[in-house]
Amino acid sequence: MIITGVRTHVLEARLSQPFAYSRAWYDRRTAMLVEIETDQGLIGWGECYGPARMTAAVVNAVAPWLIGENPLRTEYLWQTIYARLRDHGQKGIVIEGLSGIDIALWDIKGKYFEAPIYQLLGGAIREDVQAYATGLYRLKSGDPLKYLPEEAAGYVAEGFKAVKLKVGFGIEDDAAATRAVREAIGPDIALMVDANHAYDSTASIRLGRMIEQYNITWFEEPVPPEDAAGYRAVKSALSIPIAGGECEFTRFGFRDLLASHALDIVQPDTCAAGGLTECKKIADMSEAFGIRYNPHVWGTGIAIAASLQLLAVLPSHTPPSLAPIAPMLEFDRTEHPIRSAILAGPIEHVDGIVRISDGPGLGIEIDRNAISRFAVC
Repeated sequence: MIITGVRTHVLEARLSQPFAYSRAWYDRRTAMLVEIETDQGLIGWGECYGPARMTAAVVNAVAPWLIGENPLRTEYLWQTIYARLRDHGQKGIVIEGLSGIDIALWDIKGKYFEAPIYQLLGGAIREDVQAYATGLYRLKSGDPLKYLPEEAAGYVAEGFKAVKLKVGFGIEDDAAATRAVREAIGPDIALMVDANHAYDSTASIRLGRMIEQYNITWFEEPVPPEDAAGYRAVKSALSIPIAGGECEFTRFGFRDLLASHALDIVQPDTCAAGGLTECKKIADMSEAFGIRYNPHVWGTGIAIAASLQLLAVLPSHTPPSLAPIAPMLEFDRTEHPIRSAILAGPIEHVDGIVRISDGPGLGIEIDRNAISRFAVC
């Protein structure tokens, strides 16, 4: 079996109303999908996190290197692409492009062997995972101290046992929003906060001390990803677990974070940090350092499916015990017209639990009509 074609699909959809995190406003959602075809008719799908047109350019540039190669040689192809671009792309968009390619190759491999990817990664530890609802962004109108707690309570009513609040809008503002959400969801629901590196360590520590009383499960990206010393300062000053890593890449980047114990929880994005090939290695390293691993997920159903296949094989955060602490799935609940539309059957939760597909490869089917509908190039 050989690779005969590599295609990129840049998709875009406008939102009914804009929403914001600490860095910017969204008025549309985009996606960049990778399609790899073989001479045996098997097709693999992947997804790249990051700027869609930029990651598409990377994949299109790399595509000639893949034509004629055996798609089952996932490790060889990963190493080949990485080595040829090492001088220019150890992090960032190049690795995001490589991630989408790698996921598509694993999808082909699973279909070839008629097995879910998790079976080829060592076999499933779990059949389903607890999901946490990602949402609670800011809107252009309304009082956040009203609409944020209402939204959070809605997730709890759906059955979610954990929710994540976006912060980074000013320390006093963040503290008030955190309090309002905690009061709305009650004491037994896990509450995470995510600043998207809005602050320096001084401001992060101040905010952290103001919200410690609300039993925060983790404080995500309090400082910029380049500021490992800042992460360590925040981690040392607070009782709240510190999370980050969605802006880090490959086992080499995570090696330094893990060795310096800058984080309590690492959050590689499977569609950004190097795909399934690399994220399994990062997970093994995390376990060796005794640091928790929870994948970052922000994309379409392909990104969710890839993360679920990885979550199936991730060990619990504690050795086998009567009360294991399992990793969770980030389940984006914000408006995303593309997310479920491209799948023949959506990935859904039941009372905050998402089942891991045991179908071949990623365990999903793609709706090409939806891809055509959202395609921009």
